[in-house]
Amino acid sequence: MIDHVAIVGAGFSGTLLAINLLRHDGPRATLIERGGAAGQGVAYGMAQPDHLLNVRAANMSAFPDRPDHFVRWLAERGDTQGAGDFVPRATYGAYLRDLLADAQAAAPDRLTIVDGEAIDCDGGHVTLRDGRSVAANVAVLAVGNLAPQVPPGLAAVAGSPAYVGNPWDARGTAGLGDDDGVLLVGTGLTMVDVVLTLEARGFAGRMVALSRRGLLPHRHAPAMPGDPPRSERPRPPLSALVREVRARGEAIGWRSAIDELRPFTQGIWAAADGDERRRFLRHLRPWWDIHRHRLAPAVADRIAALVDSGRLTVLAGKTCDAVPTGDGIDVRWRPRGAEACQTLHVARIICCTGPQGDLARTDDPLLRRLHARGSIRPDPEHLGVEVESTGRVRRTDGETDDSLFAIGPMTRGAFWEIVAVPDLRRQVWDVARYLSNAHWVGGEGL
Repeated sequence: MIDHVAIVGAGFSGTLLAINLLRHDGPRATLIERGGAAGQGVAYGMAQPDHLLNVRAANMSAFPDRPDHFVRWLAERGDTQGAGDFVPRATYGAYLRDLLADAQAAAPDRLTIVDGEAIDCDGGHVTLRDGRSVAANVAVLAVGNLAPQVPPGLAAVAGSPAYVGNPWDARGTAGLGDDDGVLLVGTGLTMVDVVLTLEARGFAGRMVALSRRGLLPHRHAPAMPGDPPRSERPRPPLSALVREVRARGEAIGWRSAIDELRPFTQGIWAAADGDERRRFLRHLRPWWDIHRHRLAPAVADRIAALVDSGRLTVLAGKTCDAVPTGDGIDVRWRPRGAEACQTLHVARIICCTGPQGDLARTDDPLLRRLHARGSIRPDPEHLGVEVESTGRVRRTDGETDDSLFAIGPMTRGAFWEIVAVPDLRRQVWDVARYLSNAHWVGGEGL
């Protein structure tokens, strides 16, 4: 019988799992988070005031059985923003902290928050760096996104003060002058956040964003569902799906064509074989990302204005190598389609390539130890931890472990679309029901 669950990580996924265990009258929960920032995580705890959600408030409820919960919370606190607005991420962080505080106040004997860093886990028992331990029946890895790896060619400067590998590190925006240049490696959503942070902190220098294709995320805009709406999952092969979506986009608009895939995306991924998944990751992933993960209109306008003014330059190419200098770094990069490298001098490099999930390359002490011992294994595409449908991890021998689960972005190898709130809330709801022995009951609203 499961009477205690230890949850490693108290960002969105870990926090909501603990809350849902209480809602399902399940086992007691211990949330473990280093730094004492439970209920926040990187996405919301480090957000600037002008960092907006990329999803409208109407679809940001923490609970699948209460779809208007977030909008009602906004109204109850006197916030004038409504269902169609893109709310600041800091506001959403306050929402999560309120939910956690309410849950803990309602059941203080069933929800414990521990400030500490987990470095090992065995049979549900979690060991912390300071020597303490949490004894539970089941442990759940809710570690969120892992820090990006050093981009190709930049290993020689990775130890330089001018190189910032963690885009959320305060060093990234500190000490820069208006005559300095900053290279942002990556042109996706992380880059957008860093650009807005630089601007908010008064940086008036030049910013250069570089990625292999130089693609920027598209903006949100009103989209109308197809008539009739899509009612079943498209079938492989991948090439046929691409043709179908393109044709559908011409008929109803590309935003609508992408949006109507949302209920079927995880099923499409599950049905694809290894070759199709690898082809998607190699050729289509950048295009999927910029169409699927869009910018709030106000944010897209600001990025466009920075590009138009010349303060932000977006380049397509790859880094070749880099050399530290007395006042920064000389970066050699090769434009896409060219053979010769060019040199770009910057005062700072900030890695914005996005999270990585390869267990063989991570420096996370807990994941490294579990991987080395064979308690977890990477999924075939090396996107994260291999799990089966209930979230139980697979060991190196291929067997599942009833005492160790994983949720959140590190399970993208099984589910692919598992980074946005609508997908995460469904996953943690299902895992909470499973751990509470309530998964056999049909319907919602238990």
